[in-house]
Amino acid sequence: MSNHRFILQPYKGVGSRYCCPTCHKKRCFSRYIDTEKQSCFSRYIDTEKQISFPDDVSRCDHEQSCGYHLTPKEYFERNPQAKPLHSDFATPSAWRAKPTEQRKPTSFIAAETVSQTLHGYEKNNLYLFLRSKFGAEDALRLMKDYRVGTSKHWPGSCVFWQTDANGDTRTGKVMLYNADSGKRVKEPFNHVTWVHSLLKMPDFNLRQCFFGEHLLPMNRGKPVAIVESEKTAIVASYYLPEYVWLATGGKNGCFNADALRVLRGCQVILYPDIGATDQWRQKLSLLRSLGIEASIFNFLEEVATDDERTAGLDIADYLLQIEPDQAILQSMIRRNPILQKLIDDLQLTLVSVERYNPDTDTIHKPS
Repeated sequence: MSNHRFILQPYKGVGSRYCCPTCHKKRCFSRYIDTEKQSCFSRYIDTEKQISFPDDVSRCDHEQSCGYHLTPKEYFERNPQAKPLHSDFATPSAWRAKPTEQRKPTSFIAAETVSQTLHGYEKNNLYLFLRSKFGAEDALRLMKDYRVGTSKHWPGSCVFWQTDANGDTRTGKVMLYNADSGKRVKEPFNHVTWVHSLLKMPDFNLRQCFFGEHLLPMNRGKPVAIVESEKTAIVASYYLPEYVWLATGGKNGCFNADALRVLRGCQVILYPDIGATDQWRQKLSLLRSLGIEASIFNFLEEVATDDERTAGLDIADYLLQIEPDQAILQSMIRRNPILQKLIDDLQLTLVSVERYNPDTDTIHKPS
């Protein structure tokens, strides 16, 4: 038996392998188990408290075609508040806090490092995708509003900076998207990593915040909409600007008391991906216990087809099917409902406007 507390579940037939959440291939997913309790990875038992882990803290056997592997150590780095007092990642004395020990301060990324990435969008695949949907002016505005950078780690990749409500940057997630489809690049491996890991910053103490959190102070009074994906938050903010759109960066990303406190006094609506509604509904009690008025949008879950459930679509996938000009009109109607009456009474018809693209010096006319 391994001396490590957490190991991948040994192969004991097809019943010990699961469907990978990334490549969706069956019987190829190994879960971690706790050797002290011999339990399935979905739950770890600590001698002092119970620690619940999401099922995605696992490894796919298809290392070349998928490459998915999220270890317990990486999970604890992303969710330091869930870190046990001792584990096989360090000696017990290194993990156990002394009674008089002060909480280690949060680490930040230098503002200069962030600013160096806020350009070069012509080489940024996410920007190119947004430009193809919304035009150059709005695409650039969205990238600037959300402080999305351009990374050289992978050609065409972007950086989703996590900037908190005080304007300090906690870290950045580097991801690669397809410029044409807007989908994440997952072959031959899942292209995602963290800036603090790439910079090899010593003793970096990560405490994540919401992506887009820096927008809260300047939008007080607006309801807050929370999604999982950073790209989804950006896309949704174009179609539904009456909300402040934030992203957790994962199903369990910022659903902890420390990160959620910034939402006190806000009206919050959760917009989970299809298939994650039940899991996110369980977060409502935590939000409400912190005095946060919260509800969940489950309409997509109720009307989704089997194919849409398999694909795990989110609200952005549906919004992107709406023509941009129609989206602008609907936003105007929501702000001033009498406009709809004028349109109906006068039998007005929406005519798409010409869009000028300064990058190519061309005018896109409606078809």
